[in-house]
Amino acid sequence: MLLKGKVVIVSGIGPGLGQELAVEAAKQGAAVAMCARTPAKLDEAEREIVALGLDTPILKVATDISDRKQCTELVEQTIARFGRIDVLFNSAYNPGSFEPIEVANLDSWRAAMDVNLFGTMALTLEVVPHMKAQGSGAIVMINTMVTRKPLQTQGGYGASKAALASATSHLALELGQYNIRVNSAYMGWMWGPSVEGYLQMNTDAGGPSVADQRAAVAKNIPLGDIPDDADCAKAAIFLGSDYACAVTGAALDVNGGEFLPH
Repeated sequence: MLLKGKVVIVSGIGPGLGQELAVEAAKQGAAVAMCARTPAKLDEAEREIVALGLDTPILKVATDISDRKQCTELVEQTIARFGRIDVLFNSAYNPGSFEPIEVANLDSWRAAMDVNLFGTMALTLEVVPHMKAQGSGAIVMINTMVTRKPLQTQGGYGASKAALASATSHLALELGQYNIRVNSAYMGWMWGPSVEGYLQMNTDAGGPSVADQRAAVAKNIPLGDIPDDADCAKAAIFLGSDYACAVTGAALDVNGGEFLPH
């Protein structure tokens, strides 16, 4: 159990990676504080954990991370309930609007930046003092392959996550002296509700079938298929665990080999 006895916060709970992170953290022995803007999503994640027969201590706090006061409340409730915070998984995100940059809605860019950069940093900065006081901690940023392999119509999302990548590197440099590790998992295509819904939307708009779209994406992935979001969550869990105790400032590509750094 990679997180046995740990207290973790997972932001961005919802169908897909956020929920899978919470479930996997529970499987690995952690007490889990979950946040999302929508309480029903928190309830669903809790039901999945309970259905597995896991006696996991769970805290649910409806939170919009773009509101600093709500981040403060989440962290305060976590400390009050569990007494410490060992791992923060920053999974909350705003995808922005899908459009070419030349016709971009910059208000949509700002909204994405408010969550993906400023919201993520707000929650992180609320957690850091507690990790410093206890002399240890791990922060895992969920980033995206789009910052490393640009995709059509995702310029705003990619720009916000690229800004987060720079902040993450600086945080790793600054916080290492306090035994706080800061790493990133760069997710590519992940098979789950979000991608299924996106492909179905394309099909409904007159595009190829979901199966054909999936096959087209898989052609560019050396492992032969779109990775499951639950499997992608396991890579992030590793970065938060003591198995990565010598790792900080790392950028772990989790995409089945679609992006291969030189």
